[in-house]
Amino acid sequence: MKSPNAFKWSIKYGLISALTGMLCCVAPAVLFMFGLMGGVVAISFADFFYKEDGSLGTGSIILRTVAIGLGIYATYIFRKKQNQCSIDRKRKNLNLAMLIFLLITFGISFFLAFESWSSWYFDEFIVPQQQKELNI
Repeated sequence: MKSPNAFKWSIKYGLISALTGMLCCVAPAVLFMFGLMGGVVAISFADFFYKEDGSLGTGSIILRTVAIGLGIYATYIFRKKQNQCSIDRKRKNLNLAMLIFLLITFGISFFLAFESWSSWYFDEFIVPQQQKELNI
């Protein structure tokens, strides 16, 4: 059986984890971009995930916990697939360490990139639209 590729796994699950963690901001931005929701609805959708002062809300904590769980699940599945191969123990440990490092690196990088992008998009497009809709 072919040994699983740690780099491909970390990209795949790092991106999935980051998107899960940022669902609170990326989803309303994407729906707003396609005209499926207005500015007021997008802001109210995001309000569930963040408190009035900008700190994390319950929804955001739940999504980030799910994202971490996905990373742990990816590590478990990778290890399970890797144990089916007949490669030496030292290489298995190196592959696992590399996977964990890459998962953390890609997950955090994608998360921060999406967070920066969605913050900019909210400030640039959604907030002005909300102000128009509310006549502020």
